[in-house]
Amino acid sequence: MNPLERILIEKAGREHGFENVLPDQDDAVLLGSARHRVQVKIIADNSVWLLKLPVGLLTHELERSFPRIECNQGQFIAPSIDLLTQLLSRAAALAQSLPNQAEIDYESEVQKTLAKLPPNGTEIECMVRQRIGQSTFRKAMMDYWGQACSVTGIDVPEVLRASHAKPWAECGNDAERLDVYNGFLLAANLDALFDRFLISFDDSGEILISMRLTEEHRLSLGLHQKLGLRWLAAEHLPYLQYHRRLFFEGCHIRGCPDYP
Repeated sequence: MNPLERILIEKAGREHGFENVLPDQDDAVLLGSARHRVQVKIIADNSVWLLKLPVGLLTHELERSFPRIECNQGQFIAPSIDLLTQLLSRAAALAQSLPNQAEIDYESEVQKTLAKLPPNGTEIECMVRQRIGQSTFRKAMMDYWGQACSVTGIDVPEVLRASHAKPWAECGNDAERLDVYNGFLLAANLDALFDRFLISFDDSGEILISMRLTEEHRLSLGLHQKLGLRWLAAEHLPYLQYHRRLFFEGCHIRGCPDYP
């Protein structure tokens, strides 16, 4: 690797979520960050860039995000520096959102906040945990979904909501509450409907709309059967099945026998 290639890699890392250059014995650049635990190794090879990551959930998500980039056992082949920066940026966003980085960030922030407060008992701690948890979950969802609605692709942060599939109060632990796969980033109208189990999604990501919503309601809300999730990972499915059960129960309770 020549000095110019090394400079380009280090600059790309600093600008796209990997600001730390770490010691490495190979002819490569090893990048890390204080904001997450993921490290990437980059090698310049005959005018292409090889980006290596540990094989796991993050690499699977990167493969889905970049289906046209060749990947083999966690090694992505980027034919240009522009594609390399895109890979780095997406890898950094995923590293800060995928389990269990959000849980680690959450617990650290909770402890720092509680340390600044007088000992006020369990109720105050619960309020602190819920407030920080919701903020942490939203950030993780924004990172995972690329700052855009998981259905419509709308990228206006002010109208986006981090919506749980398995409600916060029903989760058994913080890992579930903060799991980026436990919900979707939705525009405000879709979030309100999803939160009240008036819409859900099937295992292929296609929308399910409650029979309680008339054609007039659907038209006013912009709902139609062609809506669906932009993508759906296998890790979403257990949470989505939980949500769908409550969706169908709500339909039955309100006299909608057409639903299973």
